[in-house]
Amino acid sequence: MNRIRRTAVGSVAAAMALALAACGVAQPQGSTELADEPVTLRVTWWGGDTRHARTQEVFDLFEEKYPDITIEPEFSDWTGYWEKLATATAGGNAPDVIQMDQVYLASYASRGSLVDLGGLSQLDTSRLDQPVLDMGMWNDTLYAMPISTTSTGLLVNMDLIDELGTPLPDTSTWTWDEYEAWAKEVTEKSPDDTYGTGIMTNEFALQLFARQQGDQLFSEDDIVIKPDTLAGYFQLALDWTKSGAAAPASAQAENASLALDQTPFATGKTAAIFTPSTMITAYAAASGAELELLPLPTPDEDTTKYDYYKPGMYWSVSAKSEHPAEAALLIDFLVNDPEAATIIGTERGIPANPQTLVDLGDDLTAEERKAADFAEQRKPHLGEAPAIVPNGASDIETILARYMQDVMFEEQTPLDAANALIAEVQGSTNAAK
Repeated sequence: MNRIRRTAVGSVAAAMALALAACGVAQPQGSTELADEPVTLRVTWWGGDTRHARTQEVFDLFEEKYPDITIEPEFSDWTGYWEKLATATAGGNAPDVIQMDQVYLASYASRGSLVDLGGLSQLDTSRLDQPVLDMGMWNDTLYAMPISTTSTGLLVNMDLIDELGTPLPDTSTWTWDEYEAWAKEVTEKSPDDTYGTGIMTNEFALQLFARQQGDQLFSEDDIVIKPDTLAGYFQLALDWTKSGAAAPASAQAENASLALDQTPFATGKTAAIFTPSTMITAYAAASGAELELLPLPTPDEDTTKYDYYKPGMYWSVSAKSEHPAEAALLIDFLVNDPEAATIIGTERGIPANPQTLVDLGDDLTAEERKAADFAEQRKPHLGEAPAIVPNGASDIETILARYMQDVMFEEQTPLDAANALIAEVQGSTNAAK
């Protein structure tokens, strides 16, 4: 939820700035061969202090190995990152190497703002699984190199449910009805203001729910989810809030603005939440509880291959870069070099390069190992990668959260909200074509 809220902050300004960039399709300006003279690369990313420190340490190592390349780092938190990047891109002054996110990838790629990484020999993409690499593509062109991957799972506070005496059912085959019944039991046996489950609120969870129904959220250019599928997603949240399996709508709205360490799950007031698996580290630190990652309930005892690994983030190269070859060399180092992998660890998520997990070995924390093991356990259930968020739909998570709140407060029916959301997002994608 924190990220959904932050996405809204700069979205309007970012869209306006990118519209300026759309006036002409940018072309790669630099050579695809390494230069013979010294080169300076500007690199931008979002994150906190730990990420900044580890990234700078890797840059120092890179500069030792390639003394003719100097890195100028630029970083910020998520809140101002996209507005700043959009403004720089519109002004033709984007950094050479850009940390990219799935919800914005199509917007930047479609405007010719990013280089085709597949045409840069300095970047080895062969070490990534193809479905993961495919999620860095737009219009069959690789515009973004996945840095990390994550799965969405159910994060459960085992200390809380052991204390309450509410053991989990068979989570390898549980259905949505079985999950709701268990969550209601947790609520009934809990003190006031403690509940069994949170609700699903983000695009990743919706993608998985749709794929469980044999549906999909997006095609390359449009929102294609069936209204009945989306209405079913909304209906679950409404049912849970009305039955007591989840907190009532008013509490959900109040909690939406809380920092992670103040959320009901972090404070032991909710037994289970739906979250990317890599969030287990942050929640374990905040809660101090024993946490476990479990697969989502399904309508068919987990027989459909609906799951997929989603890139947590990417590295891209600006089409305005005068040094795309050196930029690709740096990205290859960040993703594929064993020494770099040891420094970065899992701070940006489970490494997209599977060999990196082997290289890290015993360096993983207990929570990181749980996230890695969960990803391994989901492999038999993986399907093909879905289409990334299309151009014009970058605000999908903000829009989804808004309609979800309308449904929980019963201001719209699930089906009416589904039809309205689809129409709104399709209008935005049509305008971007």
